[in-house]
Parts: sequence; C-alpha cells; structure tokens
Amino acid sequence: MQNNVNITNSTQEFRQDFAIISGWVKFGSKVLDLGCGDGALLQFLRSGLEVKGYGVEKDDANWLTCMNNGVNVIQMDLEDGLSGFEDQSFDTVILSQTLQAMHNTEGIVLEMLRVGREVIVTFPNFGYWRNRVQILSGNMPVSKILPYQWFDTPNVHLCTINDFDEFCKNHKISVLERKVITDGNQIDFMPNFLGNLAIYRLKAN
Repeated sequence: MQNNVNITNSTQEFRQDFAIISGWVKFGSKVLDLGCGDGALLQFLRSGLEVKGYGVEKDDANWLTCMNNGVNVIQMDLEDGLSGFEDQSFDTVILSQTLQAMHNTEGIVLEMLRVGREVIVTFPNFGYWRNRVQILSGNMPVSKILPYQWFDTPNVHLCTINDFDEFCKNHKISVLERKVITDGNQIDFMPNFLGNLAIYRLKAN
C-alpha cells in the first residue's frame, strides 16, 4: 500500500525522490536515515507521515542544522558500521544519494538489511546517457546530480543501475520495487540509459 504525500510545485521536480520514498514508508513507522545531511528528508517524512525518525550524519555543519531543526540525529561515521543498532530495530532504513560516497559499500548495504525490515537506497546512475557522452568526450561527468569535479568529489564507488541489479542478485537481496527518474520524471524505457537517479526498495531474503 502506498501513501500519498503532497509536495509543493516549487520542490516537486527536484524532490520527486522524496515523494517516491514517502510512498514506500508506512504512516507512523520507525525510520533511520543514514547520511541524512541537513535532515530535509526526515522532516518531510515526519510532517507527512508522522514517522519516528532518526538520522545519522558525520558532517558537523549538517549535524548542527539537524539539531537546530529538531531532527533526532546521531553524529557518527557510517564507515564504522551500524553495530550500535539492533537487528530489525527499524521499519525502514534509508540511504539517499550516499551509496556512491561509501568506501565499504557492500558492508553498509548488508548492515542496513540487518537493522531494517526494509531498505531504501537511492543513487545517481552513472550509466545515464549524458554521463556517457561526457566520458566519450574525454571528461569525467559533471551534472546537477553529480556536481563535483574529479579532484574534489566525495564519490568513490559510482555505479550503474545494471551494476546494482547484479549486486542485489549476487547477494540474494530482494528488489521489492525500483523507480528511475530524470528531472522529476519517471523513466520506464531503457532506465539504465535514460535515467539519472535510481530509487530501490529492498528486503533481505
């Protein structure tokens, strides 16, 4: 069952991923947002779905912003793992546009599946056609969703939709749902080529 949460027209294009995520989160559920940034997603889910939300954030400035905005946040490095959280202690664990910045990508996904009954992962699709064109021209891709230059990027493990599908298959992870968007529009045809943001709903087998 999906939930309907309204978002304003001014943010609809840029935050369509929030709307999709909200459709996969149950009303009043317990949510853990890893790499929560300034807490915008948790605030969105709390206002629309009254979730019991908790965030994990490493950056000092983002952590302070979360605190000032009344977001429950723990300051810690995700690379250290999630050993402080018990098995299946959250209804949903979210990693939104942070996967590509993780060194221990495999470890964090498996830990999320241990801690959460369901997992939501979003990441920029490196297979997007505009990225391919920039690579063919001899340059690393730079775009709205991948805004960094090669020398200052936090991204260490960029992947394509096909790569992540194979990862889930090899690790026996169930893909409950997958949506792919570009500039707020859902992409159903050739998503690995035409989509720039992938959004997955996962569960351990």
